[in-house]
Amino acid sequence: MLVEFCLPVKDEENILAANLQRILEFCCQANFQFDWKIIGIVNASTDKTADIFLEFKNKYLDKIEYIEISSPGKGRAIRTYWNQSQADILCYFDIDLAVSLEQLPLLINPLLLENVDLVIGSRLLGESKTNRSLLRETTSRSFNFLVSLLLPNKVADLQCGFKAIKAIPYKKISPFLRDNYWLFDSEIILLCQHFSYRIKEIPVDWDENRYAKRQSKVKIINDLGKFLKGLFRLRLRLFFVPKS
Repeated sequence: MLVEFCLPVKDEENILAANLQRILEFCCQANFQFDWKIIGIVNASTDKTADIFLEFKNKYLDKIEYIEISSPGKGRAIRTYWNQSQADILCYFDIDLAVSLEQLPLLINPLLLENVDLVIGSRLLGESKTNRSLLRETTSRSFNFLVSLLLPNKVADLQCGFKAIKAIPYKKISPFLRDNYWLFDSEIILLCQHFSYRIKEIPVDWDENRYAKRQSKVKIINDLGKFLKGLFRLRLRLFFVPKS
């Protein structure tokens, strides 16, 4: 059983080395009952992000790999790597570690021990603890509300960057994934719901201020139009996606 912890990264040289070391140490100390690797998905970076991954790869040959993708877009980057991966479980989370590493077992164990196909972190469950601005909180809730208006949806938080999926359901939905940017998170969930895959939503401790100097790459106003267009396109596409 191979689990890959994938890190989509773009221009993260300021925090990458320290946080990659933290992830590596956590995984080594966790005594996971499965094989695992950390995969850097370097996406259109212009700084030393790829160089840092190369240094770690050379030092930890059996545990760290990375791939460079020149075209921009988190969704495109993850999809490109996942389509060639041989792992049994595919997981991704953000390098800023907004979600505590201690919650990684909660993300993976349901796929190993329960009858679950996709596990997603949620900042909007009652048990979740979040530290983020009122603007970000309001925007997140508004986006999820819009999705529920336009598409059948049963989960609270579509956009949290903390997800894990079994390889077989991913291969089923991958031909229908289209978004190259951050609507990709929602596409995974909505397509899994479309195919009646089993989804588990888990509460997370989320701290967007963990690194005060790091700014989000999501530009709310600029991306809102793209988000809405993507939702309408996804709604239309789902009419033509068979459910079996």
